[in-house]
Amino acid sequence: MNEPFEKNDIKIAVVGGGTGSFTLLSALKSHTKQLAAIVNMVDDGGSTGILRDELGTLPPGDVRQCLVALSDSPKIRDLFNYRFEEGTFGGHPFGNIFLTALEKMTGSFSEAVNTASEILRINGIVIPATLDDVRLKMEWPEASMILHGERVIGDDYFKYDPRRAILSLVPEAIANPIAVTAIEKADMVVIAPGDLYSSLGPLLIIGGIAEALKKTNAICVYVSNLVTKDGQTEGFTVSDHAKEIERFVGAPFLDYVLYNEQIPAKEVAKNYKEENAFLVKADKKTLGRASYKAISGEFLGEMAVKKESDVLMSKRSLIRHDTTAVANALINLFDSSKKENDSK
Repeated sequence: MNEPFEKNDIKIAVVGGGTGSFTLLSALKSHTKQLAAIVNMVDDGGSTGILRDELGTLPPGDVRQCLVALSDSPKIRDLFNYRFEEGTFGGHPFGNIFLTALEKMTGSFSEAVNTASEILRINGIVIPATLDDVRLKMEWPEASMILHGERVIGDDYFKYDPRRAILSLVPEAIANPIAVTAIEKADMVVIAPGDLYSSLGPLLIIGGIAEALKKTNAICVYVSNLVTKDGQTEGFTVSDHAKEIERFVGAPFLDYVLYNEQIPAKEVAKNYKEENAFLVKADKKTLGRASYKAISGEFLGEMAVKKESDVLMSKRSLIRHDTTAVANALINLFDSSKKENDSK
């Protein structure tokens, strides 16, 4: 598939990777069939990391999650998410192995994704942000400090302020042209919630992606993270998160930021505290002066349950958005924005 959108329907490009994109895509597909998932390609931990290191393939994990999210085939969806519990494949999802095998057989990760898309009968398109084999680097030039690799960066307790760090890809990545087209043709671009420095940043710093985000006529929305990340973003407010998103791109491209204003129940707050996660505070005065419009909502969902079979999983938050509420807010935002523009 070479075109991200084909029909006359609201065209939404979701930018991100991992669980944030998976849950958001799962909710948005009930509103439109014209979805393009643009996926981060630096994952090197867990099952994905093992397959990359041992077989020299591109990372399948985040792509698999987005394929499954957009699938209309429940049994095949469950098959792709099935995780082996023991033996040589212990901890590996079947979908990761399937995509890796297809890439090895065809010599093309893009073709592997297209074939999996047909088998899963997905609504929309899943687009790797780049087809280059790249690794993530995070550097603090003033402190002569460098971290290498998505897994290391994702799990690190930063010694220095991450807002002073430089993210880069090694080697420098070339944007997938289909991803660029998706951003250019979208009616709405949604930056999904996710880790700033190991999930969203690595995608947004790709030159062609960043340029497309600066130039697109689409409504650009960032769905802010619910909680801060221990050792990385303590004390970050909603505007701090949005500022980092725009720093990665290199321009104030956001039109809207959606953020949570719901207070969790005491028992839920206790679970958050066990993860050393705290609700991202809405700094309303700063948000009121921002170039984008900040919109609040009640977006807290139920906490996910860790699967014991996921023996290769690195440290990962189980705190989730109520993605039905987020999807509804995004569609309402698009409708109201369109009416406002039509009336001008």
